[in-house]
Amino acid sequence: MTEIRNVEADLARFRTRVFAVSAMVLLCFALLTIRLFYLQVVRHDDLRAQAESNRTSIVPIVPNRGLIVDRNGVVLASNYSAYTLEITPSKTNGLEQTIDELSKVMDVTVRDRRRFKKLMEESRSFESLPIRTRLTDTEVARFAAQRFRFPGVEIKARLFRSYPYGELASHVIGYIGRINQTEKAKIEDDEDQANYRGTEYMGKLGVEQSFETQLHGITGVERVETSAGGRAMRKLASNPSTPGNMVVLSIDIKLQKLVEDMFGERRGALVAIDPQTGEVLAFVSKPTFDSNLFVEGIDQENWAMLNESLDKPLLNRALRGTYPPGSTYKPFMALAALETGKRSPSALVNDPGFYMFGGHRFGSPESDRKGVFDMRAAIVHSSNAYFYSLANEMGVDTMHDFMKPLGFGQITGIDINGEVRGVLPSTEWKRNYYKRPEQKKWYAGETISLGIGQGYNSFTMLQIAHAVSTMANGGVKHKPQLVIATQDASTRVRTPVAPEPAQVLGFKPENIEVVRNAMVAVTQGGTSAGVFAGAGYLSAGKTGTAQAVSLGTKEKYNAAKMEERQRDHSLYIAFAPANDPKIALAVIVENAGFGSTSAAPIARRAFDYWLLDEYPNAEDLVAVSKGQATAPKGKPLVASTVPWPRNVDAAASAAEVASAPTSRPKKPAPHR
Repeated sequence: MTEIRNVEADLARFRTRVFAVSAMVLLCFALLTIRLFYLQVVRHDDLRAQAESNRTSIVPIVPNRGLIVDRNGVVLASNYSAYTLEITPSKTNGLEQTIDELSKVMDVTVRDRRRFKKLMEESRSFESLPIRTRLTDTEVARFAAQRFRFPGVEIKARLFRSYPYGELASHVIGYIGRINQTEKAKIEDDEDQANYRGTEYMGKLGVEQSFETQLHGITGVERVETSAGGRAMRKLASNPSTPGNMVVLSIDIKLQKLVEDMFGERRGALVAIDPQTGEVLAFVSKPTFDSNLFVEGIDQENWAMLNESLDKPLLNRALRGTYPPGSTYKPFMALAALETGKRSPSALVNDPGFYMFGGHRFGSPESDRKGVFDMRAAIVHSSNAYFYSLANEMGVDTMHDFMKPLGFGQITGIDINGEVRGVLPSTEWKRNYYKRPEQKKWYAGETISLGIGQGYNSFTMLQIAHAVSTMANGGVKHKPQLVIATQDASTRVRTPVAPEPAQVLGFKPENIEVVRNAMVAVTQGGTSAGVFAGAGYLSAGKTGTAQAVSLGTKEKYNAAKMEERQRDHSLYIAFAPANDPKIALAVIVENAGFGSTSAAPIARRAFDYWLLDEYPNAEDLVAVSKGQATAPKGKPLVASTVPWPRNVDAAASAAEVASAPTSRPKKPAPHR
């Protein structure tokens, strides 16, 4: 019986185990069935797409960057194709060893190594970085024969940006450079991220930066079938890239070059504007720099030379340099007096050569004429005492409220980035600017110097030119504009950039006429009469001399005893023709002394070029560049026949641009 019970117990245990195993097997089959259902049905579309992607690759097609041309179609920024030798650091068998071996195959200079090191600091190790650019066919062939020795190194064909005229107008055009980590992070957060796949360069300054969206174009894509090793086998589909639009500047590059040549080795800025439209005709900052230096990544030596130079060539003086306007402020002070009713044109003020206020003597240069002046004579002879007393009568806040709509100390809104505001002082400004209570208070004595464009006044040449342009246009203000059109690279249809509506400041015509006539008299018998002698047009202007450093109450200015960079600045504002202005400008030559000596001669020749088609001869050009000229010397050249140093590729591109159809009739040439 015991044996029978043991057998039955064993059979029961066996059946239990068989049942458990069967249940386990069934459970496994059930899980497998569920998994298969999940994979085959639920995730069918997703897995099919993944399988497809395993055998295909999406390759971005980077678009050609748009051209930049001047108002006459001269190409200022274009592209060229070249081979580069590139290294992906993460794929090499020792980066330094790889570079050393490469240098035995082709020339790799110390400068190339330094530039590559700088690129590495700004990039990730898995990115392909150029160590050599613009390879010759011989160098390409030499490397191709030994490519197997260099894992992580390859030859690539890339488009490079070219600036045919180097340093000319570099602050306006700007430059492109390799996209850094900060810019990559910004792009990744932007909705336009997909459009920058494969793009390694973008605009960094000037028009290249401000019009990056138009110039970049639309990235295309190409689907290719790949092998198991990732090698492209055949192209499956392609969506071509769309080249960037061409950007048309309002700048006349020949006028720009003339002005830059007239500055010579001196520092300064000039902005010329068409008063009737707001178009910027010349936008000069000296010294300049070569934009081509930045395209491939600037090397340490050139960067140090530009960044550490006392002349600050990277500073856009027209846009970001701020200066006291000196006596060029006086016509605006006169207009303010007339518009606010503080002083009539016939009111007489005695100028003994100084002005006393609060026991302090506000002086004038000893060479200034003394006497009794009405408003016209005060502008013509640049009477300091007249405008000292006017500033005292008006007060700082009245001056501020009048000058603000003219654009002094305000952002003009010009269409490139980086503009600074400068300082148009007021009691509120001082309260907000200073921290200590005793500094916040406005003292009456601080108002006096403002009347002659000194004191806290600090403006850009763009702001001053903008104000001159507005005055020349009878108080109708146009926003300054550097880009006047874009042109579609595919259809070649040109689309004008619509200017913003003009703003009417509401000045009385008779008040504008008083100031205009006084400024005309400056060029006929005043401080710039010698410079404009014999001009074939009537212009209006005002010279200015502004302090670069402050002097003590008992100190007298003596240029001969001062360091060059401490000497007064030379300024000039003007517009012409006086009764129907086609051009208005403001110019400063740093530390160059009287406005009539250095700044006014530059303005005279700019007007001659724009209005008379005249170009200074070589002797006259040298004299102007050294501050040794008055009226033009010798016979001027015909500007339209002066040879232009065209780059071959740029000339071809310009011809192509000129033949392109437009969406509107071609704008007539400027009045000359």
